[in-house]
Amino acid sequence: MEKLAQDLASLSEEERIALHFALGKAYADLELYQHSFSHLRAGNALKRRRVSYDEISTLGAFDRIRATFSPALMRAKSGEGNPSPVPIFVVGMPRSGTTLIERILASHSQVFGAGEREELSDALRDLKAVHSPAVFPEVVSVLSGQALHEFGSRYLERLTALAPTAERIVDKMPSNFGLLGLIHLALPGARIIHARRDPLDTCLSCFSLLFVGRQPYTYELGELGRYCRAYLQLMEHWRTVLPEGLLLEIRYEDVVADLEGQARRIVAHCGLPREEGCLAFHRLQWPVQTASSIQMCQPLYGNSVGRWRHYANELEPLLETLGDSAAGPSALAPSRPA
Repeated sequence: MEKLAQDLASLSEEERIALHFALGKAYADLELYQHSFSHLRAGNALKRRRVSYDEISTLGAFDRIRATFSPALMRAKSGEGNPSPVPIFVVGMPRSGTTLIERILASHSQVFGAGEREELSDALRDLKAVHSPAVFPEVVSVLSGQALHEFGSRYLERLTALAPTAERIVDKMPSNFGLLGLIHLALPGARIIHARRDPLDTCLSCFSLLFVGRQPYTYELGELGRYCRAYLQLMEHWRTVLPEGLLLEIRYEDVVADLEGQARRIVAHCGLPREEGCLAFHRLQWPVQTASSIQMCQPLYGNSVGRWRHYANELEPLLETLGDSAAGPSALAPSRPA
């Protein structure tokens, strides 16, 4: 790779992007952090030119979600959805530990790990079509109890088709954190788990990765920091409007320090009996289709905790953007016991 990097002009832009990210990873593994970050910076800058990202619209949508899902709306429309206990939603920022939580659950005999699913987005598109021209999130304010129940049932039908006999099915689409109010109203029996991680480690991990899927906010440190801060603010909103005990918050750092204790919390929150297999998630013969595929085939290690400190000087734009949200895994709010 170093030989290729000596003649970047001979490579296409797509090849240069891939090479920079690969060298960023290789130098990080060798603990040559300045070399690592120089390539990550170059790869991200090239990739950012190739993606379309409307930051104003994206962050504005978070504001609209908070305004729509008020305590009054949540009280008025509660209890009307499909009460099935089958769905488990695991949400959070990319690279925050959602795959780890899913693998712990999927190691349980009664659980099917479905990965990052689009069924909820599909059901949301159907909802928009029926109630056109209303859009999400404002459309929720005009939905009847029957409409909420039908929305939950459509999603559930698609989800259970993946594993008809499973007691629980995990949907670990991280970005569903923006839909938690709708999820609770349409599927009040669903379990929700929020994967939390030090915001700086989370953002660095995102910045270090060339995503296969569409994560357009991850390729510039200022944009990444503002998105992460907006996500943290939205999660704080959900803590205030969702019923006590509905949202289980699992810190990645706590799982690394105490896998057995946190696995018990996760399994208990989902209404399942304890099984020792959940502690050996890396032995699960199940494909992982996310950026965490390598880590999920290994036992749990703590070398990714506090990794941002190796890049503290280079991450100054991120630190400034996050502000007090960069305080660590307890940023903005403490975990509420389940």
